[in-house]
Amino acid sequence: MLKQFVAPVKLKHCFNFCKSAIKLQTELHFQLKNYSLLPRVDYTCNQDVVRSNRIISKLSKEGQIEEARKLFDKMPEPDVVSWTAMISGYIICGKIDKARELFDRTDAKRDVVTWTAMLAAYARTNRILEAELLFNEMPEKNVVSWNSMIDGYVRNGGIDKGLELFRKMKERNVVSWNMVIAGLARNGRMHEARLLFDQMPEKNVVSWTTMISGLSRNGKVDEARVLFDWMPERNVVSWNAMITGYMQNSRLNEALELFEMMPEKTVSSWNTIIMGFIQNGELSGARILFDKMRQRDVVSWTTMINGHVLEGKSEEALRNFCDMQMDGGVKPNEGTFVSVLGACSDLAGLSEGMQIHQVISKTIYQENEMVISALINMYSKCGDVATARKIFDDDLRGQRDLISWNVMIAAYSHHGCGREAINLFNEMLQMEFKPNDVTYVGLLAACSHTGLVEEGLKYFDELSRDDSIKLREDHYTCLVDLCGRAGRLKEALEVIERLPSTESAFIWGVLLAGCNVHGDSETGKLAAMKVLGIDTKSSGTYLSLLKLSASNGKWKEAAKLRTQMKDRGLKKQPGCSWIEVGNRVHVFLVGDESHYETEVIHSLLRNLHLKMKRTGCAPTDNFAMEEDYLII
Repeated sequence: MLKQFVAPVKLKHCFNFCKSAIKLQTELHFQLKNYSLLPRVDYTCNQDVVRSNRIISKLSKEGQIEEARKLFDKMPEPDVVSWTAMISGYIICGKIDKARELFDRTDAKRDVVTWTAMLAAYARTNRILEAELLFNEMPEKNVVSWNSMIDGYVRNGGIDKGLELFRKMKERNVVSWNMVIAGLARNGRMHEARLLFDQMPEKNVVSWTTMISGLSRNGKVDEARVLFDWMPERNVVSWNAMITGYMQNSRLNEALELFEMMPEKTVSSWNTIIMGFIQNGELSGARILFDKMRQRDVVSWTTMINGHVLEGKSEEALRNFCDMQMDGGVKPNEGTFVSVLGACSDLAGLSEGMQIHQVISKTIYQENEMVISALINMYSKCGDVATARKIFDDDLRGQRDLISWNVMIAAYSHHGCGREAINLFNEMLQMEFKPNDVTYVGLLAACSHTGLVEEGLKYFDELSRDDSIKLREDHYTCLVDLCGRAGRLKEALEVIERLPSTESAFIWGVLLAGCNVHGDSETGKLAAMKVLGIDTKSSGTYLSLLKLSASNGKWKEAAKLRTQMKDRGLKKQPGCSWIEVGNRVHVFLVGDESHYETEVIHSLLRNLHLKMKRTGCAPTDNFAMEEDYLII
């Protein structure tokens, strides 16, 4: 359960990070960037003004916006280029409200470029209503203005409004057509997209690539291949788009065949095919391709590290990270750190995680929210909750986001610190952060693990009354676990029966676990039958039912269950534990005697058992003799 709401911190963001880096070439948003916000030569006669305009633009691009403003304010007669440069500078630095403040001044000099710069800023930052108002007020519009507004609609899910505006345009360019076609494709409206594509008076390589990507993404990969073969000219992006299309439709052989036909393979091309193999569960194939690469970038390494973590091969992921460190020309980025910290979390490798933390502290990513959240997750999963909280308090002060709050609440939940989780939740509310569905999963799990039944019921009631958050199965599972651990098994059963769909082996398994703890064989048998009705090969369910029968003295029933397991070829997965001593990891399986110090370990365990027995802490004889539950 915890994996479901912690995993997004350590892997989901990272995998999306890599994916975005590879697909960046095929995204259509870059088209507007080809149209400069200052598409003019500065013909000002006053060379001092020209020089100042250039310096303002240069300082803005370097992020020195305050210095740029000081220079602008000192100018005796700034021209329209000066005003546009200063307004664009604020936009570049993310200070759109400051840009608008300057734009609205009564003495401001503005032309169509200035208006378009302001309009595009609103469109790109999803402030579509403000962009719409500005567009309607514009005294003069050019094709870039229209394209900027269409882009704003398309970005914000308003494809119909974008299409309506496109039809009103008196003058269109290829970017206008491509933008609308891409918007229709993203919304699955491929028939309309194809009609527009066929109507285009002039197509460029982006037009063809946009259609190929859209068709592939909507399951029409064969139609995409026909277009690919018809293309008058192709570039690397076109080839990558077609390869990605095959990968998205799990046609690996055709993707690999096309990849080998490429006249020129860039690092991005290799990354595309490698990520496609990983997404289709072919890690070994991805590794073969990775080893063939003559040149690798950070996306290549991060993709492979991620792939190993996703396949549960975290040790190999750490080895890849070490190899990457030895590759002098490649430096890790935020995605790399998030992924490799996820590997440390899976291995409970605190020492390795601390070493990576030291590496991070020497990079620009030490203040990155995503990396800090991954560090909190790593320390908490490795048992060092105090350090996790210190990082949360010190490194994230003033820049906490909802993910970091959720991770810290999950950390307390994982370690049974229910009160601390509740206190942190209250602090989060005081800081005016609105909890989401993940927050409540962590909070309910924390209450469940520490027996805070009334508090858990109260929070579930709050969640039920919050229309902005959709109740998920995870929330009901937490509630069943909460009641089950507290022995309120009838209430737990009622919760499941109220669900619109009860075809979940996991939620019935949680109820079965509660029945085992409290010896309720009747409800436990019902829960077990439900689980086996959904998953007939669940050996864990048979063992839980067997244990429940044995604890109630129903030995014949227990023997019958053992026979059924044997007949169906079901075996209990061996328990596994490991410990690191002297920079060496020692792994132990149930019943395993291969360790070179097995005799010493067994002797120590026997002595420990005797001491527990003398103090009254030893388990009952029946329980201890059950071979299925004897753990070395």
